[in-house]
Amino acid sequence: MNDFDASARFSGAKVHARLGEAFFDPVQPADFPQAVLRYRNQRWAGRMGLAGLTDAQWVKHFGRFAPLPGSFETPLALRYHGHQFQSYNSDIGDGRGFLFAQGYDLADGRLRDFGTKGSGTTPWSRGGDGRLTLKGGVREVLATTMLEALGVETSKSFSLIETGEALYRGDEPSPTRSSVLVRLSHSHIRVGSFQRLDYLGDHARMSELVEHSIAHHYPELSDLAADARVPAFMGAVAGAVARVTAQWIGAGFVHGVLNTDNTNITGESFDYGPWRFLPAYDPRFTAAYFDETGLYAFGRQPDAMAWNLTRLAECLVPISSVEKLEPELNRFWPEFQSQLAKVSIGRLGLLPRGQTPDGELVSAFFAFMAAERPAYEQVFFDWRGGLASEGRALSGPQAALYGSETFLAVRDLLAGYDLAPDANLSHPYFKRPRPRTMLIEEVEAVWAPIAQADDWTAFATAIEEIEDMGRAYGVETFTIN
Repeated sequence: MNDFDASARFSGAKVHARLGEAFFDPVQPADFPQAVLRYRNQRWAGRMGLAGLTDAQWVKHFGRFAPLPGSFETPLALRYHGHQFQSYNSDIGDGRGFLFAQGYDLADGRLRDFGTKGSGTTPWSRGGDGRLTLKGGVREVLATTMLEALGVETSKSFSLIETGEALYRGDEPSPTRSSVLVRLSHSHIRVGSFQRLDYLGDHARMSELVEHSIAHHYPELSDLAADARVPAFMGAVAGAVARVTAQWIGAGFVHGVLNTDNTNITGESFDYGPWRFLPAYDPRFTAAYFDETGLYAFGRQPDAMAWNLTRLAECLVPISSVEKLEPELNRFWPEFQSQLAKVSIGRLGLLPRGQTPDGELVSAFFAFMAAERPAYEQVFFDWRGGLASEGRALSGPQAALYGSETFLAVRDLLAGYDLAPDANLSHPYFKRPRPRTMLIEEVEAVWAPIAQADDWTAFATAIEEIEDMGRAYGVETFTIN
């Protein structure tokens, strides 16, 4: 039987291969001793024309990596460099993952990448085993599902398959179980992709990569004059990165490892390691135990991303100029402020009023958070709808904090806002006393029964609740069968 008899709508692509092998290495996936399907993202499978695959067919393609029709015959391990904790490393690349396939989204027509994590060794593995722990895979599914529901532009965890190997890791009880993850992203072209070419002095391929990126990810720039396209590309990337950074702040999320090889040109959040959500507002809150200086702490994430963008601009100078690139790079901070107001007002389910009043509300809102230290997500949940939800907020678990002087300033500003048509306050989710969260202790509570008894009930329940939250926030607006 043809795998795609039930799923003929998949539209495969080989776009990245057009760049040539100077940008990647063809590799073979690991031959895993077993392949047990633990998670398939049926909603996004629908958007990619793959919803009709049986579980056996799914495992064949996303656990054994049989090619998808119309895409790569052999996976591609991408070449890049990067600053890791702001220290340059020229000896990295896809070390435990590869670009497995590309295809077109049926909903919006955009090109999407199927990238892997834990799929085996490559020329860039640096002595590592190229594997992913099952706990690491579970954590990434939880992170991306939660972020998507909160409106963050994130990669999507598409598939998680347990692979039957015993792995030894210093940060987990060993041996531990193994997995392979497939994530769906708009692009795996990173700041580090340009840094590698700059390091090699390969300005011709630098220009080629810019033109490729414009053609497939920023086509609205294609009609600009040749000498305007590189600066415009810089500005577009700066705007996209500013947007996702504001979305992290709005979601109370700490990525943890904001290296230049984890910063891509579409501004999409991806590659989750030691992530955390904030229990309460704290600019110094870090996700990674090894981030001893707090370089990537919650409140320093905008600075980190601005720093990464500066590294991209430096790479582009030889094919443009400082004079043309600098104003485009400087779009980051005003765009971040604008997007933070947009994200915050949107999370509160209100109609924006304009730059000045929205900025005043956001400033007062975060001043209250800093002074009173309420549960971060609870505040957005309680005041979804502004004063229309005052009764609900004042009967909730942190009602006492809303009588503080700092919150009264917020309340006065909320009085000037109207409810947005999509606030969706009638959704059953907003009848709960507390929001769905994914703090570190909740992640451990999901993992514990899997580790102890291979019980996936808590995992399935968490995914179901998070997706329901996404529907409440109006994020899940598509269904393609």
